[in-house]
Amino acid sequence: MVYRPLRHFGRFGLAACAVSLAVASLSAQTAPSTTAPVGPNPSKVDIFLGYSYFGAHGQVKPAGIAYSSVNEGAIAEGVYFFNKYAGADINSTNHILGGNDGMWSVSGGLMVRAPMENFTVFAHGLVGFAELGGPNNEAAATLEHEPYQPAATLTAGGGMDYDLPFFHNKFSLRLFQADFRYYHADFGPSTTVPTPGVLGGRTNLDGVDLSTGLVMHFGHIIPPPPVTYTCTVAPSPVFPGDPVTATGTAVNIEPKKTASYKWTTSGGTISGTAPTAAIDTKGLAPGTYTVKGTVSEGVKPGQFADCSADFMVKAFDPPTLSCSANPSTLDSGGSSTITATGMSPQNRALTYSYSSSAGVVNGTTSTATLSTTGVTPGSTITVTCQVTDDLGKSATAMASVVLNNPPPPPPPPPPLPKVSDLCAVSFERDKARPTRVDNEAKACLDDLALSLQRSSDATLDLIGNGTEKEKKHKAEAKFGAERAVNTKDYLVKEKGIDASRIKVLTGTADEKTVTTVLVPAGADTSSITATPVDESTVKVQPRHAATKKK
Repeated sequence: MVYRPLRHFGRFGLAACAVSLAVASLSAQTAPSTTAPVGPNPSKVDIFLGYSYFGAHGQVKPAGIAYSSVNEGAIAEGVYFFNKYAGADINSTNHILGGNDGMWSVSGGLMVRAPMENFTVFAHGLVGFAELGGPNNEAAATLEHEPYQPAATLTAGGGMDYDLPFFHNKFSLRLFQADFRYYHADFGPSTTVPTPGVLGGRTNLDGVDLSTGLVMHFGHIIPPPPVTYTCTVAPSPVFPGDPVTATGTAVNIEPKKTASYKWTTSGGTISGTAPTAAIDTKGLAPGTYTVKGTVSEGVKPGQFADCSADFMVKAFDPPTLSCSANPSTLDSGGSSTITATGMSPQNRALTYSYSSSAGVVNGTTSTATLSTTGVTPGSTITVTCQVTDDLGKSATAMASVVLNNPPPPPPPPPPLPKVSDLCAVSFERDKARPTRVDNEAKACLDDLALSLQRSSDATLDLIGNGTEKEKKHKAEAKFGAERAVNTKDYLVKEKGIDASRIKVLTGTADEKTVTTVLVPAGADTSSITATPVDESTVKVQPRHAATKKK
């Protein structure tokens, strides 16, 4: 009959499953589901399920019925490790399918392990509760076996696991587990006597339990690295109104979880719930501001982190200005074009204005006109150019305009050469020919010729005069003109004087003479009050007639 083995196997199976589920539940609650860190990191909880072979050594006394080894068996074990090397061990075995009625047990104790690269060596010691069935009585096979009785059990042993390179080393192959087990049970009196004289008995059963199977790992002794968070803000520095972006970089985030991001700033307005956020700096005063970010994938320590970064807002730069005048030198009353070249580093709108130390400057654009009307010659005018941006920031520059001094007055003209009165030719001696040049006049005429030769650019005025008596005697009153013409004729023909250098005139003196005036080039002749003679109307009287004797 096999109903007892089946019944006990079911009870054992339920107990073993309960132990396994309890350990698994404990591991699930205490070990966070995170990705294993790089490098050795022993598990927090191990669950072992496998095949077990128990080599029994013992018998029921005083009947002397011996146990046999049990080839078929199952083992379940759960270990919760306190640290890398030691943990609490719960072990359950089932050996009720063999030729004997067998046994099943639940034990608890301590396990120690030595994790190595790809291998783990362990040892444990356990104490627990078992149910032990009596052995078969081959002599009375048709009779019932000794009933299952409670038993105490002790277990000590160890083994070796090999980490399988699959599923991130979540599984290991238990190469072997060798445990020495000891059972003690008291069967008491038997209602059925398989052999005459046997009324039950007790047993001290021991043997080696050899197992192999699969180990499942949960959690990690070394906690996962905490979440870290760094952030940067760019660009910086900026001007008010320029956009700024904050960027956060989180490390050790669990990929299976959804991280949340939050941002705050000490200045401006920040928006965004992602690893990046936009900062509006409009209206910010110059200074340094701090952006703070938070990343979170849970509320436990290590599942959230903060970061901070600064950005700087600087004041707008004032405009720059250069100023020039063209021309920079001019006469008083003239005008100059003033050119102002302004530049805003941030391309702000610019307006222009001008002022001057003298004169009038007009213009409201980058060019203006300076008028110097009424400004004293020789003055220096300073023109001030100013440019102002739409924020009220300004810059000034200056240009100079110099007014020429007036030219000095021209020097007074040199005094005009003066005319010179030379000798006079007398016509008093020849009564018959009162207009003929006689020999007495030769000395004067020679002097006149010499004077003209010395002053090559001078001319000679010959002024003929006649008396009032002569004028009455000769109505035409040509005595003075004839005397001047005859004197010229002598100088031209006898002395070789150029006729164009001699001018013939008539004067008003009441005398029979020809007065002579030497006129240098450019001389003032206003003092000569005489009347020019038309020589074509006057007949020349030859001088040779003067040599005849009476």
